[in-house]
Amino acid sequence: MRKILRLMAFSILGLLPAAALAQQTTIRVNCGGPSYTDSKGQVWQADSGFTGGYATINSVPVTGTPDPLLFAEYRRNPTGYSFPIANGQYHVNLYFAEVTAKAEVVGGRIFNVSLQGATVFANEDIFAEAGANAALIKTANVTVANGTMAVGFAHVFGMNPNISAIEIVPGFAPPTLTLNFKYPDGTPVSGNLNYAITSALLNFNGAAALSNGQAQCVLFSNPSALGISAQFTVTLSLADTAGNQLWQINLGMNPAGVNLGAVQSSSLNVVVQKL
Repeated sequence: MRKILRLMAFSILGLLPAAALAQQTTIRVNCGGPSYTDSKGQVWQADSGFTGGYATINSVPVTGTPDPLLFAEYRRNPTGYSFPIANGQYHVNLYFAEVTAKAEVVGGRIFNVSLQGATVFANEDIFAEAGANAALIKTANVTVANGTMAVGFAHVFGMNPNISAIEIVPGFAPPTLTLNFKYPDGTPVSGNLNYAITSALLNFNGAAALSNGQAQCVLFSNPSALGISAQFTVTLSLADTAGNQLWQINLGMNPAGVNLGAVQSSSLNVVVQKL
């Protein structure tokens, strides 16, 4: 828990030289589906690079995304995907949604995900993280040294793995902390996550609307990126659409006493009571 609290307060930002990034390319694949242009104008190529599994049409609308059509098809039970790619550092986004009624229960579909042969997401349970018919994006940074990006899937329990889309972007992206707010019955909370950062030298605040009960924080290992050099306090509070405060946490931090150079993306599930 202490590590999670520290993650809320800082972030890490990794940058590559521009020349190195210029030699690398972005790969976007609509798993199980045709070529697709998303809401940002980005083109996703038709399903390719896969080993095993089969393409499946999804007739259930997926929420929590500006691009539900990206989840209209998916590849069920692939062994993996492989793409020829220039060596270097990459940020990988994996798109999932639980749209099968039989798996809409915790433990209904559990699988492992690997990048370059190393497990990055163990015992992944889409429904447990995002609920039914909702977009879930898992992110990881990986270094390619053999000219090939390998994404692997391994069945653990219940129904077989599935994947809706894969995005591979040059450069290490900063890790994130995803906060998942739900009521005891599993319903995502609608509302805003309010934040305030205060110290002897600064005071700023704001709010972020929840998307399918989620709020995402970018993590910085160097507080000076925010102009913070002294002891500071972070306050996070959750309010529903009626303005009722459902949750609050206060974090005190001394920049000189924290080293988060090896931080990875994480998530925290918070169950709150309805008022």
